[in-house]
Amino acid sequence: MDKYIYFAAQLPMLVFDKEPAIGIEAFLDEGQKWLSARDYQVLTATSINATNPQKHDIAVFREFKRYEYALRSELVQYRQSLQARQEHKPRLFPMAVLKEGNPLEVEKKLLRLRWRLLEELEFAHYSDMAFFILYYLKLQILARLRQFDKEKGKEKFLTYTELAYEQD
Repeated sequence: MDKYIYFAAQLPMLVFDKEPAIGIEAFLDEGQKWLSARDYQVLTATSINATNPQKHDIAVFREFKRYEYALRSELVQYRQSLQARQEHKPRLFPMAVLKEGNPLEVEKKLLRLRWRLLEELEFAHYSDMAFFILYYLKLQILARLRQFDKEKGKEKFLTYTELAYEQD
């Protein structure tokens, strides 16, 4: 366990929507050096896209999966209500998260909700497997944020718009 304390102590702090000082690949490389083979396997199987809690999951990851499933369910219900021209009030977040801003801003707000949950789950986890799983989930969120490129998005939008007009 001393190795885990050392590994945790050397990791830089992560801040939402800021370039991390360590990337996913470097984090996993370091993790392979310091974690047991079993713990490393658990870590590499961790994904922000997971929604199905398993009994063998570490408690914080199980909680994240439950939240992710609930969040996605809320989004499905919201989209269905829009199609049916009905009102839907999400339970997990204020309606303003979905209604205010362009799609990129909404996506960032949803990622920030996930980030806040991870911050809440961090309490009392400073150098155990839960800490590393939460850290890895945060790195995945930051990687997702870095994928957003306003100019590329605009270019794709215009391309799809042109294709749609050509087909009409």
